[in-house]
Amino acid sequence: MNRKTKLAAYTAMFAVINYIVFTYGKITIPVTPTTTTAIHLANATVVLSSLFLGPVHGGLAGAVGLSLADLFDPRYITSAPKTFIMKFLIGYIAGKTAQKLKLSEKTERNDIVRTVLLSAAAGLIFNVIVDPIFGYVYKRFVLRIPADVAAITAAWAGGVTALNAAVCTVVASILYLALYKAFASRFNQ
Repeated sequence: MNRKTKLAAYTAMFAVINYIVFTYGKITIPVTPTTTTAIHLANATVVLSSLFLGPVHGGLAGAVGLSLADLFDPRYITSAPKTFIMKFLIGYIAGKTAQKLKLSEKTERNDIVRTVLLSAAAGLIFNVIVDPIFGYVYKRFVLRIPADVAAITAAWAGGVTALNAAVCTVVASILYLALYKAFASRFNQ
């Protein structure tokens, strides 16, 4: 199997993993009578996708997997376009940071750990800063939700996103360290 075919297959596989982790591993929190937010580890798998596949394919795996999860859940269906953009950007930033820091060339465990943590943090800190702002604008002006409700959901999302980012940075790093040798040997065959 050539490298392009493997990359496409792994991108699809990671999209499915992202879908499963969000769909079956989230804790939904009601914010208002009509809106919810969720605590989940799916951002860890978005980052993991990008560390293994690179910024574009990893970002696409996260964007497609989590957007599909939104589309199949009536509580999140209207968030699918926002999810696609945000998850792609999280993955792209994490993957691009890993490339710039030359993660694939690292051999010392401490260098790998540091690079993975920095790469994961880059994508997830971006999410902490941009998600509440983008969420407010999206809900207020695209979905036409009243300003006070959009502000409440943005504030809740900001807190939940910060908690998710901290946990997902650690989880993505642990998973990467556990899997990178096996993944590299299979992917590069």
